[in-house]
Amino acid sequence: MTTQTATPNDHVPGDQTTGRVPRWLYNILVGNLIAQTGIVITGGLVRLTGSGLGCPTWPQCTPESLVPVSAQEEGFHKFIEFGNRTLTFVLTVLAIATLVGVILWNRRRVQAGAQSRTRLQWLAVVPLVGTFAQAFLGGLTVITGLNPLYVAAHFLVSALLMAASLALVVRSKQPADEPVRIVVHPAVRWLSWAVVVVGFVVLTLGTIVTGSGPHSGDADVEHRLPFNVQTMSWLHADSVMVFIGLIVGLIACLIATRAPKRILKRAWILIVICLAQGVIGYTQYFLAVPWVLVMFHLLGACAVWLAVLTTHFSEVERG
Repeated sequence: MTTQTATPNDHVPGDQTTGRVPRWLYNILVGNLIAQTGIVITGGLVRLTGSGLGCPTWPQCTPESLVPVSAQEEGFHKFIEFGNRTLTFVLTVLAIATLVGVILWNRRRVQAGAQSRTRLQWLAVVPLVGTFAQAFLGGLTVITGLNPLYVAAHFLVSALLMAASLALVVRSKQPADEPVRIVVHPAVRWLSWAVVVVGFVVLTLGTIVTGSGPHSGDADVEHRLPFNVQTMSWLHADSVMVFIGLIVGLIACLIATRAPKRILKRAWILIVICLAQGVIGYTQYFLAVPWVLVMFHLLGACAVWLAVLTTHFSEVERG
């Protein structure tokens, strides 16, 4: 009969034993991810309905009022733009709750003798810093009369914040920051990185297409990016072809190397979402980009990006 020597971690109560965050904190992290994704959708609604200058000043909606007033000439656009700004406030609250919650939980772990989740704690800083950066970019967008470069930067920063927020959710379910173990073949991991990089390139080219096209965000705004929208659409479509080819290659490699089924399942879900997104993209192009289809395409872009990252994150185990 053998006996085991107890360690300090053996006596850490509840969720502190496994290193995974408690349910209340996990719900906050998921809420933060949903909000970071939701503000992309509401921002798209602002742009596609021509409500970009519904609140013509920043940070107030009008020079005299923080909220919309009946005397405004912007009509229903003021409510759409103000709604998007209000979601920024909700996002800030969730980002603060995320950071404070992770810090307090980690401090309890350390006091109980468990290993500190320092990297998770630093990752929790990103949503708050990014939200303030987004507020600054939003102000510049309004002040510069919807400059398409600032509008594009607004979306791409959101993509990075979605990545950080998803990483928080995934890593919160892992028992520790170290050790890190790659559970796929090294060649598969490199191919997965290529999918992530090309996926971000696809998003970037998509913003250039929109910035060169008719949806400026306001009917009176005429300045657009100095590119031919048809040429940029073709370039964007070509990058999507490369992107899908890489995903097909990733799936083939996962099968050939007998990777865990959960990772292969995520890769299959990714390719299905990409194909659906491709159908929407070509349909909106041939129908002269009606704003409703562009909205669905934006929603699909968020789904593709999160599916790419979910697949990539699943290839790593920590703790």
